[in-house]
Formats: sequence, structure tokens, C-alpha cells
Amino acid sequence: MQAERPIYMKKEAIGEVIRFCIAGVLVTAIHYAVYWLLQLIIDVNISWTAGYIAGFIVNYYLSAYFIFREKTSAKNGAGFGVAHVVNYLLQMVLLNFFLWTGLTAEQAPIGVYAVSTPVNFLLVRFVFKRFKGNH
Repeated sequence: MQAERPIYMKKEAIGEVIRFCIAGVLVTAIHYAVYWLLQLIIDVNISWTAGYIAGFIVNYYLSAYFIFREKTSAKNGAGFGVAHVVNYLLQMVLLNFFLWTGLTAEQAPIGVYAVSTPVNFLLVRFVFKRFKGNH
């Protein structure tokens, strides 16, 4: 009898990670572009928030239809929102931490994304797997 493969070795999970990376590049580019443009004229925290909101909207639909291949629903939408509140708070703390360490407003997001992206994937994956088929 063959033992079940760990989650990170399953074909479905590997596909999700690949699709997450593709969508993540697009969402990150949207977030960063809005942030970068606005931080030139307004506070970095407000700029970050505006970029986050723009990326959040695109991210929900990409997560549902492209990454996890699920339909949108009130349940996964609410769960996605909660997961992203956690992610947003983590990103705000990290952004201000990296700015405090002396990184510029252009450099700080690199550290933010490096830490928050894996956390976000796990939170969002949990939401879409938890509410799978519950429309």
C-alpha cells in the first residue's frame, strides 16, 4: 500500500502554486504601480492602502476563477476578505518596519512582499478549500 503524498507534492497543489505565482505577479504589479504613483504625492500608508484595495479586487476574481477554480460566493468572499484583513495588517506593519530600518519607499515593498506573499497564499488557499462547493 502506497502512502499518500504530502500536499506540496500533489499535482493539484503544484498547479495552484504556479497559478498563484502568475496571478501574484499581476496583482503585485497593480498594487505596486498604484502605491508608487500615489506615494509621490501623498503619505505612503495611504498610498499602500489604495494600492492594496486595487489589487484586492483583481485578486479575488483571479483567486476564485484562475487559481483555485471555484465560483465566487458569499462564503468564500467573506473568508477572502477576512484573510486579506490579516494580510493587509501584516503588510502595514512590515511596510512601516522596513521604512523604519532605513529602506526607501521604493525598496520597502520588496521585503513586505517577500514575507506576506507565502502567508497570503496559505490563508487564501484555506478559504477556498474550506468553502469549496458551498455556494
